Amino acid sequence: MTTLNRRAFLGATPFAVGAALQTFAVFNPSRGPGRLTASLGAGGYGSLRAAKARNTGEEILTLPEGFEYNVIGKTGTKMSDGNLTPAAHDGMAAFKVNGELRLVRNHEINNGLGRDGAAFGDAAFAYDMKAGGGTTTLIIDPKTREVVKDFVSLNGTLHNCAGGPTPWGSWVSCEETTLGKSLIKDERGRERGGFSQKHGYCFEVVAGADGAVKATPLTAMGRFVHEAVAVDSQTGVVYLTEDRGAAGFYRFIPKRQGKLSEGGKLQMLAIAGRRQFDLRKGQKTGEWLDVNWVDIDEPDPTDAENFIDAVYRQGFALGAATFARLEGCWYGGDSVYFTSTSGGDKRLGQVWQYTPQGKDKGKLKLIYESHEEAALDMPDNICVSPNGGLIVCEDGNNEQYVRGLTRDGKIFDFAKNILPGYEDKEFAGGAFSPDGQTLFVNIQTPGVTLAIWGPWERGTL
Repeated sequence: MTTLNRRAFLGATPFAVGAALQTFAVFNPSRGPGRLTASLGAGGYGSLRAAKARNTGEEILTLPEGFEYNVIGKTGTKMSDGNLTPAAHDGMAAFKVNGELRLVRNHEINNGLGRDGAAFGDAAFAYDMKAGGGTTTLIIDPKTREVVKDFVSLNGTLHNCAGGPTPWGSWVSCEETTLGKSLIKDERGRERGGFSQKHGYCFEVVAGADGAVKATPLTAMGRFVHEAVAVDSQTGVVYLTEDRGAAGFYRFIPKRQGKLSEGGKLQMLAIAGRRQFDLRKGQKTGEWLDVNWVDIDEPDPTDAENFIDAVYRQGFALGAATFARLEGCWYGGDSVYFTSTSGGDKRLGQVWQYTPQGKDKGKLKLIYESHEEAALDMPDNICVSPNGGLIVCEDGNNEQYVRGLTRDGKIFDFAKNILPGYEDKEFAGGAFSPDGQTLFVNIQTPGVTLAIWGPWERGTL
């Protein structure tokens, strides 16, 4: 297959990269339950070794030979706008804006109970002063990979887990909760809610904004337990994941491409000829399934606080399919890739590929399923690399890795968390810089962003 020159991506947005992948970002998964590993020279990068951060000397990661990293954006450090960097770093994406490298980063803060003053940043821009989540934006020197400026870009939202970049230069941040004004009891009997606004929405953050944006919920995109989004650069259709044990995979067709706030139609994926098909287990790797879509009549249901599956139940009643805990989602080439964190026969995770075909149909394929923890343990955030491979962040129970997945369905280790005292904390937010030279990734707790670079040409990424 063609090898891309990463320097050709200089100045590209994430979607210019995605378009360039169209001719060869095709996954041909190997069948069977065995662990198929991509070794050095076959897509992988070889064994990992402990490495110290170039800028701080901290030993946080193991990486393949030749790779380096910087530590940036730590929780508690003072930002350029005078605010302290919030905790719980999660999904993010990188953009080139007027020659600047910018990183928009989620903070998955869910204070559970609404309390006055919980929102960070300027109260004038907060959606809900009782909610502690949102996003920060980091302007980064592409040569030194150090922060030049950072600031709050969205505040007063809740449980901002993942999201996704758009072709028009913005980040869509998603709330992974449907809490609101009512006080309710969760599954553990804990009291939750009491906020001043309804939550469970998507919010758009312009990457070029130099401060906090006015937070406006995109209600037509649904009120449910959101995780991530991916936007088809050709059509502007937005694909959305839902993080529940019984979850739907959705798409939002905007009334006007690139104008999400003007509304549109929300739909849920169904398998043609297989009503209410359960994709959580018993699936064959490499098998294509025909897809159609069912309409969600009430994307913003009034009972979502008490029934977090209110949107899912509408689609399921019309025959839509069920997945297990859908999390990461990314567009690359002509397809959308997404992860099922607890899917598969061993409940260790699945990676799916959806390819649209015309206006109303498409094809779905399981490109990887984990059968052992040592190969892949509960995949979460995902992104497509400049060369068409996949970066997968784990959210397992023990050791935490960033894994790579080749175009022929082989897995390999790329990085391991060895941060002292936090070795079992998840990776999140993997995203490449527009020129393809730097991979940004978070360790969610204690909250740190890492910028990784090295000899990418040696492997599939």
